[in-house]
Amino acid sequence: MRNPLSDLIVQIPPSGIRKFFDIVSEMEGAISLGVGEPDFDTPWHIRDEGIHSLKKGRTFYTSNAGLKELKIEICRYLERRFHVNYDYTDEVMVTVGGSEAIDIALRAMLNPGDEVLIPQPSYVSYVPCTVLAGGVPVEVQLEEKDRFRLTKDKLLEKITPKTKILILPFPNNPTGSIMEEEDLREIAKIVEEKDLFVISDEIYCELTYKGKHNTIAALPGMKERTVLINGFSKSYAMTGWRLGYACAPAVILKQMLKIHQYAIMCAPTTSQYAAIEALRNGDEDVERMRGAYDERRRFLVKALRDMGFDCYEPQGAFYVFPSIKRFGMSSDAFALKLLEEEKVAVVPGTAFGDCGEGYLRISYAYSLKDLKRALERIERFLKKLDAKE
Repeated sequence: MRNPLSDLIVQIPPSGIRKFFDIVSEMEGAISLGVGEPDFDTPWHIRDEGIHSLKKGRTFYTSNAGLKELKIEICRYLERRFHVNYDYTDEVMVTVGGSEAIDIALRAMLNPGDEVLIPQPSYVSYVPCTVLAGGVPVEVQLEEKDRFRLTKDKLLEKITPKTKILILPFPNNPTGSIMEEEDLREIAKIVEEKDLFVISDEIYCELTYKGKHNTIAALPGMKERTVLINGFSKSYAMTGWRLGYACAPAVILKQMLKIHQYAIMCAPTTSQYAAIEALRNGDEDVERMRGAYDERRRFLVKALRDMGFDCYEPQGAFYVFPSIKRFGMSSDAFALKLLEEEKVAVVPGTAFGDCGEGYLRISYAYSLKDLKRALERIERFLKKLDAKE
C-alpha cells in the first residue's frame, strides 16, 4: 500500500501545549494553569439570545459571510472602540473562531515561497498555517529587554525581497505584551516602505491593562494593507461558541470568502445571534471580566516575584511569562518536573517558538483560590530545587 499521508503534514509537529494537558487529564488532583480559556461562563443575556434563536427555529445556514445584522454590529463596535471603519457588505466576514480567519487569510494571500514574518514567542498556529499555505515562516525573536514588543530594528533585520506578510500578534499570547500607538506607527512606516501586508490578530484586544488597545488598521494608509482578525472567545467568554471575524480590503476578503465557502459554508447560526447580543449589550460584562483578570494579574506577578522569579509584567491578554533561566533547566524539563512532583501544569515557553526557551507560560484565567493553591505547590517545588543545589 502506498503511503496515505501528506509529507507536508507529517513534518509539522503537534502543538507543544497538548502534551502536558493529555497528562493532566489523567492525573488526579492536578491543577492546570495552562489553558488559554476564560473561567467565566458566557454571560446569561448572551446565552439567552442563543437559546431564543433555537426556540425561534433559527437553525438554518446563514449567508456565507455571516448574518447581515452581526456584520453591521461588528462595524459599529470597531468604529466605536478603535476608530476604524469598515463596510459590512464586502469588508467583513464571520468565521469559525479567529483561528479559521488566520488560516484562510494566509491561504488567500500567499504564493509558494512567499515569506511571512512571525514575531515569537506567539500563538502556536501561525507557523503551521503558513507552511500549509505554501509560505515560508520567518521567525522574528522578541526579547524581554524590549518588553516583548516588535521593534523596527528587529523587523528590518528579517525583511527580504520575498517578504509579503507581517503577522502582528498583540496583545500577545504567551507574553502578555502590547503595542502602543507610537510602536505601531514605526512598524506602519516600514510596512508601507517595503510594500508589505499585515495580519493583525487582535483576539485579546479587550484585555489590555495599560490604556486602550490600538489597531494598526486605524493608522493612515494601513487599512488597505491589513487583515484585522478578532472574535468573541476571550472578550465575552465564548470559546465553545466558535465565532470570530475578519475585516479586510474587499479584494482580499473576496478570496478569503471563497475558501470559507468551500471549507466551512458558514459559522454556527446560533452563535451568530448570540454574538449580536454580545456586541450590543456586553460592554459591562467585558469590563467586569477585565477587572477580575487585572486583579489576578497583579496578584500573580507579585507572588512569582516574591518567590524569586524574574517576571515581566504583562500589559495584555491573561498570561504571565516568567523566566526560569536561573534554575539551569530547560523549559520543557522544568514544566514536566513541576507537573510530576507537584501536579501543577504550566506550558513551556518553547511551545511558542524556540526563543521561548527559558520561560514558562502561566495563565491567570483561573480564580484567585485556584491560583493560590497552585502557587503554594510551586513555592514548595522551588524550595526542593534550592535544597538540591
